[in-house]
Amino acid sequence: MDDEVPPEFELPEFDLYGFTPYRLAVAAKRTSEELARLYRARFGITIPEWRVLVHLAHSGKVSVRDIEARVAMEKYEVSRAAKRLRESGLIERKENPEDRRLVVLSLTPKGREMMAELLPLAKAHQARLEARLGEAFAELEAGLEALLNETK
Repeated sequence: MDDEVPPEFELPEFDLYGFTPYRLAVAAKRTSEELARLYRARFGITIPEWRVLVHLAHSGKVSVRDIEARVAMEKYEVSRAAKRLRESGLIERKENPEDRRLVVLSLTPKGREMMAELLPLAKAHQARLEARLGEAFAELEAGLEALLNETK
């Protein structure tokens, strides 16, 4: 068997481990999973469910479309997470009075109670990340802000 690659199929050198989008994705997944282990064990929720809950805790009553746009999740992911959260009694769904095609989601009292316990865990996780990064944290935040504002 000949392992020789014809010149037209030669690949250029590429440092995957130095490629910023790859590194950002891996870092985001790892840091997200660190927190997810805590809330999964304590509250039995998934990462998509956490994202819906935390967005509702932050924004109040919002549509699935709004959550989808703000938390970088596909509509089906938001809808599935919202369905499970409704079935668990953590959120409620109401028709939008201005546009009956849209629904508005909000936390129930049970959901607010859970988030009152969960948000301090998230704040502690953030504090641990900041401590791990030390002085580099401010630079990371500035870089992320530049990337996030550029894509708006």
